[in-house]
Amino acid sequence: MKRIGLLSDTHGTLSNRIFKFFAPVDEIWHAGDIGNAETADQLSAFKPFRAVYGNIDDHSLRRMFPVFHRFFCEEVDVLITHIGGYPDHYEAPVRNIFKTNAPQLFICGHSHILKVIFDPKYHLLHINPGAAGNKGFHQVCTAVRFVIDGKNIKDLEVLEFARMSFNKEG
Repeated sequence: MKRIGLLSDTHGTLSNRIFKFFAPVDEIWHAGDIGNAETADQLSAFKPFRAVYGNIDDHSLRRMFPVFHRFFCEEVDVLITHIGGYPDHYEAPVRNIFKTNAPQLFICGHSHILKVIFDPKYHLLHINPGAAGNKGFHQVCTAVRFVIDGKNIKDLEVLEFARMSFNKEG
């Protein structure tokens, strides 16, 4: 069993609320737009860390992380990228991967909109954790945590807090 903390679109800022929410997780996964190496370093110093780079990430982050990251967690085939779309609206590179070998869990960021959707066409769970950082059009910061136990993805929880309270405890 692995407890996963998932976030995206930090854009170089991290609230203490993220660290509190991720305290019980085993790993942290980041779906891109990390913002800077310091943010990646903070997260990787806290817990084992996996990430992909996003469209705002500079050359140093692009050297550190791939655009697509595919791996198994327990018995679940996972694919993470930053710009991926969502069911019936996937980006072309993602659709091409899905046509030949769809994962069981597909994670992306970019939209700043939290979405958790089962896609019956590809028989996968799509998760976009929304935006955890303090930059962008979103008014609410979000992150998720969940459990992977063998082949099962379960116990998904959402952290949500107003951007205006970003640096306040709560």
